[in-house]
Parts: sequence; structure tokens; C-alpha cells
Amino acid sequence: MQKGDYLSTLLRSNKSVFTVKDIALLWQEADTGTSRVRLNYYVKKGSLYHLRRGLYAKSKEYNQLELATRIFTPSYISFETVLTKEGLIFQYQKTITVASYLTREINIKGQAYSFKKIKGSVLTNNVGIVNEGQTSLATKERAFLDTLYLNSNYHFDNLRSLDWNSVHDILPIYSNKRMVLIVNKLIKNHS
Repeated sequence: MQKGDYLSTLLRSNKSVFTVKDIALLWQEADTGTSRVRLNYYVKKGSLYHLRRGLYAKSKEYNQLELATRIFTPSYISFETVLTKEGLIFQYQKTITVASYLTREINIKGQAYSFKKIKGSVLTNNVGIVNEGQTSLATKERAFLDTLYLNSNYHFDNLRSLDWNSVHDILPIYSNKRMVLIVNKLIKNHS
């Protein structure tokens, strides 16, 4: 790769957020140390924006949902972020909530990210997950079930928009009898 091509390769990418490994792959470099030196140069020059250790963005106008799914992988946007967007809960949620393999609270550039641990077999199952650009998001039915999985007493403000057939299609991935009982009770109460 030519000297001037490194930055232009990143800027042409459809991603707005990159890990060091992503960049090394785009630059076709086996050594991430070399990539880090070049990245530090671009950050000092103002051509790239450093978000946190190992994470960079093309500019300050990066996609926060994309960043959320790049911090820890595998992960996807779920819980209150999706429930609010889809109208299942009415409370304003500033924190971006993410299903992940660990539980963490992180703040990057003034935005709070809440990672909630989900068992691996559920986390890596793509049923009820959609990809929008570079971001994986739970459907409202998957976010509903993810939330019930972690909190069986969660209060939902509006369940009318749920597709109960989709809920039943996704439910088996949790292998959880308690959830089946709760879902059947909610269907009975909202039908």
C-alpha cells in the first residue's frame, strides 16, 4: 500500500468506528504495532479521532450505536434502547444498552454505555437480530425477551405492537421455562 493510501482507505470505508484489528486488516498489515504508530500520527494530525484505547473514528460525528457494538464483541443493541425506540416503554433512556458477554458501565465522550451479560448461546444466536449498516440491533420482540431474561418483573408500558408469533419463534433460544410462563401470562393479559 502506498504512503498516502492508508488514510484514504479508512475514509472510504462504510464504517465510522474502527478497532486496531479492523484497521490492520484494511491496511493488510500483520503487525498491529505498525498500525498503532500510523494511527497515533493521524490522530495528532487531526485526521482521525481517538475514542478510547483501541477504538478510532473517522470524525467526531461517529455513529454511537456502531461504537457500542465495537467496544466488546460479540454484542448487539437491545434492552431499553430498543424498547424506547419501539414504544414498549415510555421513559427516556440516555444510556445505550447493549447485550454482551460481560456486564460493564462505560462512558465515552459523554455518552453512557451499559453492557448486560447474556449467556453465550443466546448472545451468538442471530434470531431476532437485524443489521442496520455496521450495527446489530435486536428486534422489539428480541429486546422484549432479552429484558425478561434478565428481569422477570420488568414493567412494559405498551405491548400492543409486539408480534406474539415472533416472540414464540425467538423464545426457545433462551431454554428457560420461567420465561415461557411469563410470556404466556402476558399474552393472556394483552389479548
